[in-house]
Amino acid sequence: MDVIRKLYVKADSFARGQTMAEYALILSSIAVVVYATLHTTGTAISTVVNTVDGKL
Repeated sequence: MDVIRKLYVKADSFARGQTMAEYALILSSIAVVVYATLHTTGTAISTVVNTVDGKL
């Protein structure tokens, strides 16, 4: 019975590590999307601001 309990604990800790790795992948994917969006939007906003400034 003790062997079964040790195997269960080992499997449970592996699942926790796997979940943490999945969260890290999701977080890094979100960071890449946010960076790309801000980079694109920042350029567009800069163009609009310069256009308005030129017309003033």
